[in-house]
Amino acid sequence: MDFIEELTWRGMIHTMMPGTDEQLKKEMTTAYLGIDPTADSLHIGHLCGVMMLRHFQRCGHKPLALIGGATGMIGDPSGKSAERNLLDETTLRHNQEAIKNQLSKFLDFDSDAPNRAEMVNNYDWTKDVTFLEFAREIGKHITVNYMMAKDSVQKRLNGEARDGLSFTEFTYQLLQGFDFLTLYKTRNCKLQLGGSDQWGNITTGAELIRRKLGGEVFALTCPLITKADGGKFGKTESGNIWLDPARTSPYRFYQFWLNVSDADAEKYLKIFTFLSKEEIEELVRMHEADPGSRPMQKRLAEELTVMVHSRKDYEAAVEASAILFSNHAAEALRTIDEQTLLDVFDGVPRFEVKKADIEAGVPLLDLLAVKAPVFSSKGEARKMVTGGGVSINKEKVTDPAAVINADSILADKYIHIQKGKKNHFLLILV
Repeated sequence: MDFIEELTWRGMIHTMMPGTDEQLKKEMTTAYLGIDPTADSLHIGHLCGVMMLRHFQRCGHKPLALIGGATGMIGDPSGKSAERNLLDETTLRHNQEAIKNQLSKFLDFDSDAPNRAEMVNNYDWTKDVTFLEFAREIGKHITVNYMMAKDSVQKRLNGEARDGLSFTEFTYQLLQGFDFLTLYKTRNCKLQLGGSDQWGNITTGAELIRRKLGGEVFALTCPLITKADGGKFGKTESGNIWLDPARTSPYRFYQFWLNVSDADAEKYLKIFTFLSKEEIEELVRMHEADPGSRPMQKRLAEELTVMVHSRKDYEAAVEASAILFSNHAAEALRTIDEQTLLDVFDGVPRFEVKKADIEAGVPLLDLLAVKAPVFSSKGEARKMVTGGGVSINKEKVTDPAAVINADSILADKYIHIQKGKKNHFLLILV
């Protein structure tokens, strides 16, 4: 595989320094991509960069994942309107290990291959450098004029930041340049990858290497991922879509990709999966023939959920997705985990009921009209129950004299009630 050719048809190249393609064709090349360690999980905003590293390794080159332990203590002004919180070393080391575990699903860190991936942390080569050493060895090679001309600096100075740009953040591009210089000297790293917002920082590093050592290095950035409607990619009402299942459940992760727009689905298939050009073109044809079946979104959700989580998690997410709409989902409802159950019924009305009452046994009509007022009266409840319009945990209840007891409790805490075809309620037992 040819790295540049592969990224080009996938729409994953924003800017590339001249000579990059020639360098990659000449020899196995080492490249690095910086990852912000401010959380102990990656989110889908990181995925384009991670996929670049995966393609890079698949094409026979050596990827370095750089954890920004030092720069994470500083804060990068690129694309930001406010200075971010700084982290202590203990937190950074914890985050680094968690991120490496996630990256291991994408990159080969453990084989004996010459292009096996490695993780490095810029804190390791920055922590013992004194301010005077940094000023003398690094700062003197890059002028303030050069640094001031960067877009990331100009935007913050021209009113995008409420409190301006701190000196700490201003030095960020020098620190990132120091990373490139260090990896060039110690690991013969000749290419830096990143998002398009990092172009200014990356080129500062290339300039530093040229001025200090006379070396030639290269740069390639991917576009910042956007949504067709102009909204911010990866953000939902509940926040980021994380790769850690404890932060974003596999079900919610699956649902995010399943619900992307038609306009975004083809683009995301190219960027976030390893499907071939022919496979994606076939999915597009299938979609055009039958848009209602959403083949692009279904395949996108499958590929990503299996890649980030597992085949088992994907199958559980598909099963859980059918619960609201299937008449045969009673068994699935009893087997899904608590978080998935809560995700499935996110946003439906909820009522608290004493668990002891349920365990003792509650007449169905009392439960539906008194303890959890799903109906305004017992008469209304009786009429709908008799007509077959009420289900408890996706099982129809047609006897108004029925008693609901501990047998109906899900995950030791919940009961699901369906009224008619579309009205769902979740009882929380306290």
